[in-house]
Amino acid sequence: MGITGKKVLFVSSEMSPFLEESNVSTIARLLPQAIQEQQNEIRVLVPRFGVINERRNRLHEVVRLSGINISIGDNDNPLIIKVASIPGTRIQVYFLDNEDYFHRKHVYTNDKNEFFEDNDERTIFFCKGVLETVKKLGWAPDIIHCQGWMTSLLPLYIKTLYKDEPVFKNAKVVYSVFKEDKTSSLGSSFAEKASLNEISDKAMECFGKADFNSLHIGGINYSDGVVTCAECLDPEVMLHLKDKLTLCHPSEETEEYTSKYVDFYDQLLHNS
Repeated sequence: MGITGKKVLFVSSEMSPFLEESNVSTIARLLPQAIQEQQNEIRVLVPRFGVINERRNRLHEVVRLSGINISIGDNDNPLIIKVASIPGTRIQVYFLDNEDYFHRKHVYTNDKNEFFEDNDERTIFFCKGVLETVKKLGWAPDIIHCQGWMTSLLPLYIKTLYKDEPVFKNAKVVYSVFKEDKTSSLGSSFAEKASLNEISDKAMECFGKADFNSLHIGGINYSDGVVTCAECLDPEVMLHLKDKLTLCHPSEETEEYTSKYVDFYDQLLHNS
């Protein structure tokens, strides 16, 4: 097999067993363990949604990592970091928490199945919080693998705002594209807010519509490699894959599953 002894950061919007199973949460659970078992060092970061039971999952705060404020517009939002282990594995998961953004009875939608109006700020908070947390850890990943639409700003931020940060300077960024069932939008002001008053309008153009296609296109455009996790992606999204190193998410057979991802990461690292 290819890579060993590498540092791989997994950032996912969902992960089982902490949330109900979905395509994102299942892959987010299986892939880090598979990569770790190839003698690689991993870190996993996810949002701490209110439906995740702290007591049952034994979450506890990591005081040395908490206390960062994430600014969005005029608001400073405190970031709390919690950690838990997945039973039967050597995997620790870091949870990014904030009372205003995440302490709710639902993940993305309200009681009427309507998209939360502040999902734009929740996404920005999570992505910027991830990067600030990794900086505070002082842990420099070789690969940063982003999974789920809520991670779509990470490739942009890594390639712009954080490009000169020592912990991210040499990292290769992977974005996984999933098929979305909803047609929701993060709102007309998403690109402006997500720019954090530092990223140019031109760089934000691909996020302009703030729908799922735009989020995926933005994630793809600023990544070094892309994983497609559905057979029938939207044609608008597919157009942006032509110049990217791409992996089709493999079948569940363990050996094939692991080796294809390892080879993909290895290829990215040798394309430096």
